[in-house]
Amino acid sequence: TEKEFGRIDGLVHLVGGWRGSPSFAETDLADWNLLEKLLIRTVQHTSLAFQEGLQRSDRGRYVLISAAGASKPTAGNAAYAASKAAAEAWTLALADAFRKAGGEEGPRTAAAILVIKALVHDAMRAERPNAKFAGFTDVKELADAIAGVWDRPAPEVNGKRLWLTPQP
Repeated sequence: TEKEFGRIDGLVHLVGGWRGSPSFAETDLADWNLLEKLLIRTVQHTSLAFQEGLQRSDRGRYVLISAAGASKPTAGNAAYAASKAAAEAWTLALADAFRKAGGEEGPRTAAAILVIKALVHDAMRAERPNAKFAGFTDVKELADAIAGVWDRPAPEVNGKRLWLTPQP
């Protein structure tokens, strides 16, 4: 990518894949196996592959889209919340690497986490006109927030959880 386009300014990690259960005791560990691949391994692979390229950019950003459930897991959401929390921890470790690479001047590159409850878009609202979608983030708002990570200096966003939904 860097050879073809000259630089890598960013990577946004938005991967879907929710699994839940009626109760904690009914958690199916097969859900964990799936979510570990979808939500953790993809963060690991992309961050390791792009770290150096992002650091070479004068505005490199790695943005993880996460879920509020990572901060306040529920009984039926154990596998999902744990996998999101692991992806966040990995991203925060990347942020620390960017901080250290910046030295005394602070990081030039940032890894940030945008926290949502769930996403909603116009077609979903049209399908369910009476639904409230309380706490959901509109995809347009998410797009603006993603772009906004580049509008702020790296030290302001590096290693931060930026909440787009009320904090639990």
